[in-house]
Amino acid sequence: MGHSLSAVYIHGVFSTKNRHPYFEERALRDQLHTVLAGISNQRGCQSLQVGGVADHGHILARMNRTVTIADWMKEVKRESSIWVKQIEPLFTDFQWQSGYGAFSIAYRLLEDTTRYIAQQERHHQALTFQDEYRLLLSRHGLEWDERYVWD
Repeated sequence: MGHSLSAVYIHGVFSTKNRHPYFEERALRDQLHTVLAGISNQRGCQSLQVGGVADHGHILARMNRTVTIADWMKEVKRESSIWVKQIEPLFTDFQWQSGYGAFSIAYRLLEDTTRYIAQQERHHQALTFQDEYRLLLSRHGLEWDERYVWD
């Protein structure tokens, strides 16, 4: 039997509940990014870049061919939420938003996407998370309802 191979790259984006800026402190944010990458890697989804700012995160990964996007996101958010609550006693009420964005990335765009995620701090000096997210949704041809996309 031959090998089953895949090269499916996903850019995951998710916010804290109500876009609360839990991760304003750079050291904590860097730790979170390391944790997010580790969780993704443990699921067999190779993390290529993790970034974000105080109120949201981005993760670019090569998906494991046996892991669904929904399961990957669920576990990344669930396990990182547990970690946040353990590492920072003031964040016992921490939650990620219930939803997420997952965008397919062509192999030839991996470098651009990696750079985009790495430059989140600079990028968000001029753009809110919500405006960034709307742009991502539009660029990927998605329709959304503002009443539900932010929970």
